[in-house]
Amino acid sequence: MGDMSSLYTAAQLAFRDELREFLARELPADLRERTSRGLPQRREDFVRWQRILCARGWGAPNWPREFGGTGWTLVEQHIFDEECAIAGAPRQLAFNIRMLGPVLMAFGTDAQRARFLPRILTLDDWWCQGYSEPGAGSDLASLKTRAVRTGDAYRVTGQKVWTTFAHHADWMFCLVRTRDGARPQDGISFLLVDMKSPGITVKPIRTIDGEHHLNEVWLDDVAVPAGNLVGEEHQGWRCAKFLLVHERSTLGNLGPAKRELRRLKAIATRQSRRGLPLSDDPAFRVRVAKLEIDLMALEVLNLRMLSRLEASADGGTGAEASIVKICGTELLQEITECSLRAAGLQGLPFAREAGCDDVGPDWFGPDHAEPAASLYFNNRKLSIFGGTNQIQRNIIAKTMGL
Repeated sequence: MGDMSSLYTAAQLAFRDELREFLARELPADLRERTSRGLPQRREDFVRWQRILCARGWGAPNWPREFGGTGWTLVEQHIFDEECAIAGAPRQLAFNIRMLGPVLMAFGTDAQRARFLPRILTLDDWWCQGYSEPGAGSDLASLKTRAVRTGDAYRVTGQKVWTTFAHHADWMFCLVRTRDGARPQDGISFLLVDMKSPGITVKPIRTIDGEHHLNEVWLDDVAVPAGNLVGEEHQGWRCAKFLLVHERSTLGNLGPAKRELRRLKAIATRQSRRGLPLSDDPAFRVRVAKLEIDLMALEVLNLRMLSRLEASADGGTGAEASIVKICGTELLQEITECSLRAAGLQGLPFAREAGCDDVGPDWFGPDHAEPAASLYFNNRKLSIFGGTNQIQRNIIAKTMGL
């Protein structure tokens, strides 16, 4: 990929160099190797890497120092995310660090912050997101899971779906309907639900790549202490919108896209067409060049959005977050599709077909299979979660008054 160093200051480039040295020294080789093979990270992998980051003081790149974060600028956070992805580190658990943590800082009580934030930071508590329902995905405000206040507790009944890592989770932050209103956004509350509570059932959903990331969560008259209400009762939509803006502003996938573009180029040097390396094929080179140009343009757009966000008095991103989400997810899908085509027959096997925990160097490697199929199918979901790309286009049109 072309040199984009001119987009950054000397101090930011020095910060990037510090990150690279840290990752080369501290990222465990087995975690790096799982990423290079396209294998899913395990629960213990996320926890181990998070605690390595915490030991360095980098466990919460987006948190202020007063809550145990780094106090980094948005550009520094972007550099951190990108370098970790390129190096092959497990992603930090977004539900903990990117989503719930900032919500508690903005809307939680002092008692809630003192109780939950330290355990969120160290992954002593693993959180999942109880937003989507069978009839409330992109139209989230139409959710029907209901919570009824009885004394010092809420009794919660309903169903959540597409709940990522619910089978690992200790807690779930959950949107529930506590009152019917004239608008569907009215009467929604934001609750913190202990996943060990009686009445909770988690059922797995297998995705098209054959992996188990997603789940259905059934709540049958689950008791939630009233002290686990975040913000005001019936005003949970404010928390929901706050969280979604922060989630979508991180969905550009620049780091993973750069990593997968490198993988694509490596595949092309090993595959041949008509006796020549695929990397020498003119049509293929044109397609890779277009992907690289699009990726460079996305990086500029992302940095522009971060600059606007830092300068914004209200913390809003306008339409940029939706634009970055669309462009970033669709670009990563294009890159993984190109990798699958380039790998040919070597890209057909799934990692799970060889046994995820027992795949050795004789199965993945220069002369063997590529993890192209697993990556291709897993990345189909990118344009759906976080608000479908079709919905993002509606948001852009509404924001810009079109």
